[in-house]
Amino acid sequence: MTSRERMLAAINCEPVDYVPCCFMIFAALRGRCDSDEEFVRRQVAMGLDAFVATASWASARNPEHRDLPGIELRYPPEVEVRRWREERADAPDVLHKEYVTPDGTLKTEVLETEDWPYPGYVPLMDDYLIPRAQRFPVNEREDLAALRRLLPEPHPDGAQAFAIAAEDAKALAGELDLIVTGGMGVGMDAGAWLCGHEELVFYAADEPELVDELAEIIHQWNAARMREVLGVGVDLFVRRAWYEGTDFWSPAMFERFILPGLRREVELAHEHGVAFGYINTSGTMGILPHLLDAGVDVLIGVDPVQGVGTDMAAMRATVGDRMALWGGVNGFVTVELGLDDEIRAAVAEALDEMGPTGTILSPVDNIRDEADETMRRVGVMADEWRSRAVASAQ
Repeated sequence: MTSRERMLAAINCEPVDYVPCCFMIFAALRGRCDSDEEFVRRQVAMGLDAFVATASWASARNPEHRDLPGIELRYPPEVEVRRWREERADAPDVLHKEYVTPDGTLKTEVLETEDWPYPGYVPLMDDYLIPRAQRFPVNEREDLAALRRLLPEPHPDGAQAFAIAAEDAKALAGELDLIVTGGMGVGMDAGAWLCGHEELVFYAADEPELVDELAEIIHQWNAARMREVLGVGVDLFVRRAWYEGTDFWSPAMFERFILPGLRREVELAHEHGVAFGYINTSGTMGILPHLLDAGVDVLIGVDPVQGVGTDMAAMRATVGDRMALWGGVNGFVTVELGLDDEIRAAVAEALDEMGPTGTILSPVDNIRDEADETMRRVGVMADEWRSRAVASAQ
C-alpha cells in the first residue's frame, strides 16, 4: 500500500498491510526545518506516514488566531479595533484591546507576563489568553451580537490565498502519495478563548441559553470556513477539541452544547467525501458515545498516560470498527522523558490494545523538545514500531 492508501484504510477501519505511524504534531522536527515541504520530506525519510496539512501550509498563522491555523480571520470594515497599554511599576503591564462594532463593544484585558508571546499585542483567540486575561470579550449574552460581527464568513481574498497555497500542498502530497488534511475546525475551544474556561462552564450551568447561542455562532463561523477548506479537495478535515472532554464538560453538557454543531460539521465533511477527525486527548471516555453518534471517523489523541480516564482496550471495545483511533503513546512523559525500554513497552501496549485495524500510532500530542537526545528517543519509538508492525507484516 502507498502511505495514502494505508492512512485512508486505517481511518476507514479497513484492513492495512501494517499499522501506520503518523505523528499528529511534531514541533521538534518542524523547528529543525526551514519549510513545510522540508518538514514533510524529512518525516517520509524517517519512514513515517506523514500528512500534508493545508491548515499550516496555506496559512501565515494570523496573530489573531495562531492556535487556529487555516483561512485567516479578517474583520469587516464596520469593526474598529483599539489597543493600548497600561504601564505598571510593580506588576506586569496590562494590554487593553477593544472591538467597537455597531452592535456593541467587546473588551479584553491581558497581563503582559514575561512569557507572553505577542509583545504589545492581544489576539482574539489563543491558549495564552486563558491564564492571563483579566477580562474576556464575552461576559454576558448581550455581547454575542457584537461577537457575530467579529466572525464573518471568510473574506474572498483570504479564501483565494488559501486555495492557491493548498494546491502546492496537494502537489507535494501527490508526489509522495500522502494524505492531505484540512482545518482546523473548532468548537468550544473557541468558546474558552472568548469567555475563559471556568467562566464558560459556569455559564453552561447558570446561563445555558448564552452557551446555546455562543455554540451556534461558533458553528456557523466554523462551517463557513469548512466549506472553503473542503472545496480545495482534502482527505481528512480536522477539528481541534482539546477542551471538549469531560475534564471540562459533563456528558449531558456535551450533548446539549457541543454535539449538535459537531454532528452538522461531520455531515458537511461527509457530503464532500471527506473523513472527519476529532482531536481530544483527555476526558474522552465519557464522550465516546456522542462521537460515534456524530459520525466522527477518527479520534486523534489517544493518550494512555496524561489522558484522564483513557483505557485503550476499553476504548477499542467501545468504538469497534466504527471509529479509528490515532495515538497510543504519550509524547512528553514516555518519549521525551522515558527510558528506552519504557518507550518500547508503550509501543507494544498501544499496538496490542488498539489492534491492527483502525489504528494509527503516534506520540500524543506532540514532541516539542528539539534536543538530540529527544530525537534519539523518537528513533527508538520508530524502530520499535517497525519491528512490531512493519516487519511482522512482511
